[in-house]
Amino acid sequence: MAGQTEQVLNAILDGIDAGRLNPGDLIEEATLMESHNVSRTPVREALLQLETTGLIRRLPRKGAVLFKPTLEEFLAILEVNMRLEGQAAGLAARRLTPANAAALESAVAACETHAATLGDAEPDAYYQLNLQFHKTVAISGGNPFLLDLVKTNGRKLLAYYRVAYRYPGAIANSAAEHRTIATLITSRRIDEAEALMTRHVGFDHVTVMDLMAALG
Repeated sequence: MAGQTEQVLNAILDGIDAGRLNPGDLIEEATLMESHNVSRTPVREALLQLETTGLIRRLPRKGAVLFKPTLEEFLAILEVNMRLEGQAAGLAARRLTPANAAALESAVAACETHAATLGDAEPDAYYQLNLQFHKTVAISGGNPFLLDLVKTNGRKLLAYYRVAYRYPGAIANSAAEHRTIATLITSRRIDEAEALMTRHVGFDHVTVMDLMAALG
């Protein structure tokens, strides 16, 4: 049963990461039961875990929906996310191993290649590269608890970060900042890496309003 619960849970998380599930989308138990060939129990256990972390909400007469923040919630989550990502970058600068340095270089190079060859095209594809960069930085921090916090908190805003890459020049700017952050990390410039990553994942209030409007 635990394996079935994990199967359903991972499928929902993968849907969030890939952009197949967006804020406010209905999570239907019957659909999950059919698509994964499981009973209602593991589906409900998976949804309960997601509800505990705040990734889904139960709405009266509607059921389980993917978390969709209010403006106040968005800003509060963003504030936390900026600090978590910044701390991860600072720890990465302190604890970077040769293997993680190689993985970081690969992630940055992939972002740069997309920016150089595709420009503003295929923003969703670039966002997957962006996720890999941030995941690599968090792993390099060497703190699995922080890594889990970054993942859980970040998933509440993933759809909005994805939309941000539809703006002209956003991909090129992101790739350039990834290179600078990686350079600071590999140079062991802890405070600077943390500060730049904190700014890198932030939005001003006007942009937040635009992103929320884009997703309805």
